[in-house]
Amino acid sequence: MNPALRSSAAHVFVQSLAALELQPDDAHHLFRVLRVRDGEVVTVTDGGGGWLVTQVAGQVLHPVSDPVFEPAPAQLTIASAIPKGDRAEWMVQKLTEIGVARIVLVHCARSAVRWEGERGERHLQRARRVAREAAMQSRRVWMPDIAGPESLSAVVLQPNVVLAAPEGVAPADLAVTPATVVIGPEGGFTPDELACGAPSVRLGDTILRVETAAIVAAARFAQ
Repeated sequence: MNPALRSSAAHVFVQSLAALELQPDDAHHLFRVLRVRDGEVVTVTDGGGGWLVTQVAGQVLHPVSDPVFEPAPAQLTIASAIPKGDRAEWMVQKLTEIGVARIVLVHCARSAVRWEGERGERHLQRARRVAREAAMQSRRVWMPDIAGPESLSAVVLQPNVVLAAPEGVAPADLAVTPATVVIGPEGGFTPDELACGAPSVRLGDTILRVETAAIVAAARFAQ
């Protein structure tokens, strides 16, 4: 990470680096919650790899550096069944902090939690807000994409998909470098799902919660 990002008092997203306009919620968080003061340094990003350094004066961000453009990180997707309760938001937060490029919520045959209709859309919008906040906290300059819910049959059509399952091979023995790792629900994948044609990988020798398996997969394959 660039030292300027690491040492800044705060890190925020804007629509364009050419017009450093903060959203009301971000301005409130910056000046009322974090209490950033005049003279402090705030880094600003457009979420697409571009960022610059600003200095606060009168609750306005003034650029003090030229824009920097960072290449896209490793494009790992974690496609996960939806954990119960607030664990889905926790999962999205931690996957964002680790640096996952895309998070897809998946409906599997044994899924106990499904995001459907208006209620499902509210959950998805909340997950996107959580990801945005986590990206600011972790100084990301690429905003993760939060998508879904999608069916498992749609997800496995993507290239280099692997299923996380106890029946799988060790990560070192995979014949492909995963672009997407699919995490199943608490009851696991059905035999038909395991027979979808995608290889399976074993994440460890213990039984993991959905959200834990997602974090383990991200830490293992996001580098």
